[in-house]
Amino acid sequence: MPDVTQLPGVAARAPASSFGIAMRFLPADRRAAMFALHAFCRAVDDIADGPAPPPERRAALQRWRADVDAAYDGACPPRLRALAPHIAAYGLARADFRAVIDGMLMDAQDRPLCAPPADTLDLYCDRVAAAVGRLSVRVFGLPRDDGLLLAHHLGRALQLTNILRDVDEDAAVGRAYVPRELLLAAGVEPRVCAAGAGEIAAHPALPRACVDLAAQARRHYAAADFVLRGHVGAAGRAPRLMGAVYGALLARLAARGWAGPRAAVKLGRLERAGIVLRHLFL
Repeated sequence: MPDVTQLPGVAARAPASSFGIAMRFLPADRRAAMFALHAFCRAVDDIADGPAPPPERRAALQRWRADVDAAYDGACPPRLRALAPHIAAYGLARADFRAVIDGMLMDAQDRPLCAPPADTLDLYCDRVAAAVGRLSVRVFGLPRDDGLLLAHHLGRALQLTNILRDVDEDAAVGRAYVPRELLLAAGVEPRVCAAGAGEIAAHPALPRACVDLAAQARRHYAAADFVLRGHVGAAGRAPRLMGAVYGALLARLAARGWAGPRAAVKLGRLERAGIVLRHLFL
């Protein structure tokens, strides 16, 4: 299990990712805070997606919750010592760390999320993505109200893009995050929704539901971009770049199409470099 005290390893891997590219443009102190936050998120995410039986994963996540509480109550455990100074420096909220863990617990239940109601999916996105955004915007230095609004929209945009990218990968482990309402409206029968992720992923009506979910993601990207228009300086640089990279990924996914067989889609180094040039320097 990754440990947030192992920051050099996390930092060494991060530049190869969209996260790492964006964080390289932060001042050193804020970059260190984001790498510490990223390490925490990796640790709990690796538990939620790990091979252990669900009860063991839930118990491990509850231990992280207890450690977060201890850190805020003045008895910081060793694996959170690298993060603790940033909690104090940027006023990071205990509730947001707990929300991230709650989101991971949703992925560690005995029965995986499969065609959840739309409000359940939104709660999941708020916990695993928008809560991370609420922590991140404090580090970036955005004003409170704009930061909260940006975290709401950009977090959902990024998470919905991940869901659309990983339809087949998730189905292989029994998960199907596309909400039940969109599946039913697209023509996926209720019995298929109840049958499991594999049947949903193979259904010929799934692409129509993916088109609608992608439209939701685009609306969140547009709302996030509207917030960022008022922050052209350093505070908006990293989230703007993250939105641009993931928005380009969503466009690539849509161009590929949602019907099976779905080839894996990712952005190459040159494409990511072009996005950096357009959004940071030109």
